[in-house]
Amino acid sequence: MSAATAPARRARSAADRLGLPALRGHGLFITGNLIDSVGNGMLLPLGLLYFTDVQGLSPARVGAAMTVGQALALPVTFLAGRLMDRVGPKRVVVWANVLSAAGFALFLFARAPWHIAAVYVLVQAGINMYFTAQRTLITHVTQAGERRSWFAFTGSLRNVGLAAGAAAAAGALTVFGNGSLRWMIALDAITYLLAAACFAALPTTPPEPDAAPPSALVNRSDHTRRYFLLVAVNLPYVLAQAVLSVLIAVYTTRALGLPASAASMLFVVNTVIVSACSTAVTAHLAPKAPRRAVAAGYLIMTAGMAAFALPALPGLPALPGAAPAVWAALIVAIILFSVAEILLGPALSELSVSLTPQAAGGFTQGLYQFSWAAGMVAAPALFTLLLEAGPALPWGVEAAACLIGVLAAPALKAPNRHRRRNLR
Repeated sequence: MSAATAPARRARSAADRLGLPALRGHGLFITGNLIDSVGNGMLLPLGLLYFTDVQGLSPARVGAAMTVGQALALPVTFLAGRLMDRVGPKRVVVWANVLSAAGFALFLFARAPWHIAAVYVLVQAGINMYFTAQRTLITHVTQAGERRSWFAFTGSLRNVGLAAGAAAAAGALTVFGNGSLRWMIALDAITYLLAAACFAALPTTPPEPDAAPPSALVNRSDHTRRYFLLVAVNLPYVLAQAVLSVLIAVYTTRALGLPASAASMLFVVNTVIVSACSTAVTAHLAPKAPRRAVAAGYLIMTAGMAAFALPALPGLPALPGAAPAVWAALIVAIILFSVAEILLGPALSELSVSLTPQAAGGFTQGLYQFSWAAGMVAAPALFTLLLEAGPALPWGVEAAACLIGVLAAPALKAPNRHRRRNLR
């Protein structure tokens, strides 16, 4: 071994222990993903604050306008899929970032509720376009054997970017007040343009189609049914992801009587665990067959939902000295939630591009992303309605959905015998 190659081998060995894919040559892709995530974390959660505190509109009118805009952007997932089939995923990702940049820039000129609805159509359309094409783009810039590790890495990277963007926004608001939201909007639009530039310069190579032995081929309707099953199995995970942004803050403050900072603390714990552990757990601990990782993830997520519901038992929050028990349950719950997220995210993403021969195509990716977009639009109304009926009810409903995911996951088999043999 030469002196020059020894450090490189030690570095690769360390990367292998951390579960990292081969990162050399992927600088533009990594930078684009990171910048895009920082842009999301910086302003996306603050849209309501900007239009209420800076523009002086009522929260109810702003919330309704945001919901309308996001709902109107739902069909964009299918349009983006058709576009991806024509021009490839890279161009769709570039145009998605440009569209998001335009939407955020137009925040500065929105004064009426219909303006807000219109800009949220643009912003959400860009987000839907991006995630419709992003998973297929990964298959165009990475090796087939590293796909799940790349999905884990980009998920971890996204958490880091979201946290960095949110921290930058929180710092700006603390130091400069709500008036800083205007220049933060301008800066956010610039970050999306920078991400678009990174993706535009990215070299891509479409993967070779998988060759299946004739005896293993199934007809198109079987492929379609199996992919619809994947979309259905993905929905409990989509709703679980919405828990962090929609449910935890209201649940911890109103149902449990904790300070408003409790939700932020739980979010930080989740971000640290997912960012630090995703690649290593995916590489070394997660089941190699993605459907088994999905089943394990949903089983752990079910336990996490039960732990979240535990402090809402009748009378427990009001008992003297109950606060430590409540906090212990919430910490256990967020740890279980984070481990489940690590197992589910990369495995479901891998299945979304590999479950059937056409899984990475435009229609299937549009359908898969539609489940994300529709779930995120429906989650606020669903969870608040359930929470009003009873503080433990949202967690019980989500736990039941996760158990259904456990039972359905074994049916998410690979498309041919050769692949199944390699994954066992």
